[in-house]
Amino acid sequence: MEKFFLYARKSTDVEDKQVLSIEAQLTELREYAKRENIIISAEVVEKQSAKYIGRPLFNKMLDEIEKFGGNILAWNPDRLARNSVDGGRIIYLLDTEKLASLKFPTFWCENTPQGKFMLNMAFGQSKYYVDSLSENTKRGLRQKVRNGEYPTLAPVGYINDSRIKSVVVDKKKSKIIKQAFELYVKGNQRLEDIANFLAKKNIISKNGKIIHKSRATSILSNPFYTGLFRYGGEIHEGKHEPIISKKLFDEAQEMLIKRGKPERKPKNDPQPFCGLIPCASCGMMITGEYKVKKQKNGNTHEYIYYHCTKKNKNVKCPEPCIHQEELNNQLSSLIKKVSLPKDWAEELLKMAENYHKNSAQSLTACVKEKEEKIQNIKIKLERLLTGYLDQDIEKEIYRSEKSKLLFSKKSLEEEMTSLSHKQNAWLEPFQNWVKVAQGLDKIAFDTDLFAKKVVAKEIFGSNLLLGEKTVRTAEGGAGFRTQNSLAKTGETAWALLRNAHSLSSSKSFSSFKVHLFYQIRTYFQNKVS
Repeated sequence: MEKFFLYARKSTDVEDKQVLSIEAQLTELREYAKRENIIISAEVVEKQSAKYIGRPLFNKMLDEIEKFGGNILAWNPDRLARNSVDGGRIIYLLDTEKLASLKFPTFWCENTPQGKFMLNMAFGQSKYYVDSLSENTKRGLRQKVRNGEYPTLAPVGYINDSRIKSVVVDKKKSKIIKQAFELYVKGNQRLEDIANFLAKKNIISKNGKIIHKSRATSILSNPFYTGLFRYGGEIHEGKHEPIISKKLFDEAQEMLIKRGKPERKPKNDPQPFCGLIPCASCGMMITGEYKVKKQKNGNTHEYIYYHCTKKNKNVKCPEPCIHQEELNNQLSSLIKKVSLPKDWAEELLKMAENYHKNSAQSLTACVKEKEEKIQNIKIKLERLLTGYLDQDIEKEIYRSEKSKLLFSKKSLEEEMTSLSHKQNAWLEPFQNWVKVAQGLDKIAFDTDLFAKKVVAKEIFGSNLLLGEKTVRTAEGGAGFRTQNSLAKTGETAWALLRNAHSLSSSKSFSSFKVHLFYQIRTYFQNKVS
């Protein structure tokens, strides 16, 4: 009696995606073999697609049949082959009589011209099925993309909701992703730090480890979080809700380019005023040193001195050290001088209220201008698509130009959304700043030296110098500039106020108050945008 190889196969481990599971195939084939008095010499079970050649167990079975002859029992011809190479090899083995016979409970097949013709038709039909399935799947994915639907697994921060068949925001993880972007754009975080931050928030790799910095880069460079997505080498507009603004995303991309090499986090300052003031002679930072002196009579005295680090090998720094109390008094005096006078504060607040009331008209004009720009981009996108479909534009050029236009459109849409916020949101921080500036007298004599350092850093930035035991500002002779001049880009409200104080010695406040107000208002508008 002839012996048969029993061959059972399915494409995936997911049971509900198969017409008949491995277990069901084995049960049916064993019962069929018993009814037909077929002896099974070996059972070959394979979990791999037959769309492509290269199934190891299938090939091993055919190699053995080619050497020693044999027979095959399978559920259906499509279990054996869904590609022309494997199907052709089986028919060739039938032609050479190496394969004596094929048995299927669901299909008639004999080793005759008619039987091989029917088998060839069955293999062809199986190949047509997988080819059509692939094409239909791709067509469906392309249509989803055109509709703005992401056709694959959503990135971390989102969830594929099977109920509505759409991508929705993961309320918990989306906040963490946004925080990761915000941390990174500050410039003091490495990719490793972002990975550690995500791990602390329970966003880790599939194997439970901290995500690699390359994965952190992938997250920070994924436009999906702005409402766009990449697919098929192109950028597409998505229907999903953005997690971050396009501006924040652009800042992250700039930081990724800027920070090609990881930077180490600065160490904690050993003394309150460390890292605040550079040396006037050599430019090195001033550091603090704790000293304890014991007298012969047993008395102990504790001191904190500040002096140049003297790390510049090319310059022999002559600057002496200064006692912490003296340095503190000098800083307090400088901070007090920047305090906003009461009459100045009242005038600035009054002008802010009036400007806020009269800004609605200009806001409407700006919105209209951006709407026109967006409409022009839509027209360009239509023309670009027409040119691509008419084969006047190459595929790579089409994809590149489309990406540029979509990014520009996204930026304009966000600018429109933020215009109203930018136009109005500056008022509250402006008012809060005025309140703080009025109260600098109290802050100047605060006993919390670390807090005073923070205030001094905010007010003076890097404009302080220590030389000959004296702290002074390094304004470089800029002063307040003139009433008709503009402040430097990025100048803070504190810098503007310092310049105003220097100008007030020669002019009345009324002569430059309008200019000062517009500069400070612009600073806060840019800060909240």
